[in-house]
Amino acid sequence: MRRAVFLDRDGTMIEERGYLNRLDLVAPFPYTADAIARLRRAGFAVVVVTNQAGIARGLFDDEFVRSVHAHLNTLLPSEATPDAYYFCPHHPDGVVEALRVSCRCRKPAPGMIEQAAADLDLDVARSFVVGDKWLDVGLANQAGARGILVRTGYGADTADAPPPGVRAERIVATLADAADYIISTSQGELRFHE
Repeated sequence: MRRAVFLDRDGTMIEERGYLNRLDLVAPFPYTADAIARLRRAGFAVVVVTNQAGIARGLFDDEFVRSVHAHLNTLLPSEATPDAYYFCPHHPDGVVEALRVSCRCRKPAPGMIEQAAADLDLDVARSFVVGDKWLDVGLANQAGARGILVRTGYGADTADAPPPGVRAERIVATLADAADYIISTSQGELRFHE
């Protein structure tokens, strides 16, 4: 079973745009490609897990989200494209009735990680979640992974105010710093399991 780094998308890999609804707004941070490529070279699967409540809110559909991910892949070199993308289209306050539910896939619930682990044969207990919101860290806590908060996106304003019961293993400036930490703390174990 492979180790993985589960990445939040908006505010972590790409600039935060609120409800991103146009392809021309997709803007990876300058360090995103290098960070992902280094994680993949270190033996990690890189899997994007993103809440996309805009679908439930009727702002765009799931095909648009898939087109964003396809477009993002064209902006990244092949060695830096994620292994897979998972997204949650639900929201309890959605206007699309079929998607107006409390689900097991909306972060911080662990459904997307559970599905990815089953699909890709991933060892969640030896994996990391990196995101710019405390709900990403909460996802790590619920799934049994290690959580890292970045100070980009929403993390810039919320990093110093964790909600009760949510604990990050590390708070770092950017995805590049998260990759540094993950690789440096995992080198011995990665060599052992090769």
